[in-house]
Amino acid sequence: MRKIFNGLPAVLAAGTAVLVAVAGSASPALAAAGTPGSAGLGDRLYPLLGNGGYDVKNYNLSLKYPAKSPTQTVTGNVTITAVATKNLSRFDLDFGGDNVGSVWVNGKAAGFRRSGDELVITPASYLPKGKTFKVFVGNFTATPTSASALEPEGFVSTADGTVLAGQPNTSHELFPSNDHPRDKATYTITLTTPQGWIGVANGKHVRDTKTTGYVSSTYRESKPMASELVQVVAGDFVVKNRKAVGGVPVRDVVPRRLASKLLDKAKVERSQIAWMTKKVGKYPFENYGSLVIDADLGFALETQTLSLYDTGIFAYPAAVRNPIMTHELAHQWFGDSVAPNAWSDVWQNEGHATWYELLYAADTKTFKKYTGFANREAYFKAVYKLANQWRAQYGPVARPKSSKSVWDVFNPNVYSGGALVLYALQQKIGDKKFQQLERAWVSKYKGKSASTQDFIKLASKISGKNLNSFLTKWLYGKKVPPMPGHSGWKPASASAQAFGAGETSVITPAQHQPAARG
Repeated sequence: MRKIFNGLPAVLAAGTAVLVAVAGSASPALAAAGTPGSAGLGDRLYPLLGNGGYDVKNYNLSLKYPAKSPTQTVTGNVTITAVATKNLSRFDLDFGGDNVGSVWVNGKAAGFRRSGDELVITPASYLPKGKTFKVFVGNFTATPTSASALEPEGFVSTADGTVLAGQPNTSHELFPSNDHPRDKATYTITLTTPQGWIGVANGKHVRDTKTTGYVSSTYRESKPMASELVQVVAGDFVVKNRKAVGGVPVRDVVPRRLASKLLDKAKVERSQIAWMTKKVGKYPFENYGSLVIDADLGFALETQTLSLYDTGIFAYPAAVRNPIMTHELAHQWFGDSVAPNAWSDVWQNEGHATWYELLYAADTKTFKKYTGFANREAYFKAVYKLANQWRAQYGPVARPKSSKSVWDVFNPNVYSGGALVLYALQQKIGDKKFQQLERAWVSKYKGKSASTQDFIKLASKISGKNLNSFLTKWLYGKKVPPMPGHSGWKPASASAQAFGAGETSVITPAQHQPAARG
């Protein structure tokens, strides 16, 4: 995710018959061996996000958009294939949409009820540990909300259709899921839209099926994906397919009426893909591209294989827009392919994406225009000065204080502060070992969820040094440690005036005042 401040970048079982069950209609005789799965995975920041007792393997999701209206209620079905990790008498799905029509488990009607954003499901018989089961949720409905720069809204309407911006905890406002990045799964997504509209989702386009007045477009994301990274866009959009880069097909999606203004600006992603693969290795997914919407989101988002931007970002000059696009591209490795194990690990996503955003600006000789600083060293020196103030306000880099607002989690200390940790690590182990670590991280944990402790262990292994104490202080300390190789760098006190002259451009990554851009 790339936050925008003050108007500037921070830096189904498809085809199955409709099944009807009344909520709570099933009264199963449960085996004594079965116990309920937990309502939530116990994430420190989002305790009720995700659910315990099972591991999802695949989603088959279908959505129908009845009319050409961006604000309409959509109807959907989803078949979830999962494996029980305990003997389950009952389990939850996350769902914050409007209504649920029916729930079936292994072909039998199941009891269900709503409890806040929990869909509590009681199958006809308990689900044995280690066994695969299927849950079908039919005729669920969801209504989009208006896009707002103040807070991400999940399922949102735009002038031309709807999109999904689910990070970190709002994908389940559209469809039932185990909505936590610790439980990644593959997806088949079918979007049925009125003729004249199109539907686009993550991964490869499989087929289009036409019926009277409608087109159903199916996509397959065969690589594990966190629910917060799902993208389903439907509306009056066009798709531009571009020449592949190193075997990676590129497609962009923009409003039809704005295609002539937006598509040319997106094509830089082809050279960015080549740049990133040289830095960290092979691109991890089937394809890539950009989705641009006419709305005020206030951020860009790394939805898997199809990064999301608003027209505000695409209105910036290339020196600003291109590093932001690199940030979202870098997330395909850092945050998408390697997902956080818990939301406290979000610095792994944002710190790395910020690192490559800044490196790209330097390599393309636009660093000063982008940041207002002469070079990366001057930038990180300014970030270092602010480090204790950020830790006091937001918490340590790998332990944000609060999730009251999404911006309490996605705060400057996980963006620039996370990149500062990587700078310190590079100073500690040297550039060669650091580059080896970056490649090893995205290779070892490809398609998985990894923790901060996983990163510390791998850094120690690759460097040949025990970095536990060093990185623990940098990631969890209340005070910023000394910067290796820069004994003259001094942090301001936590109680000092927050920002001095020339420091506004590091308030949060890539968010610079106009004067700082030069």
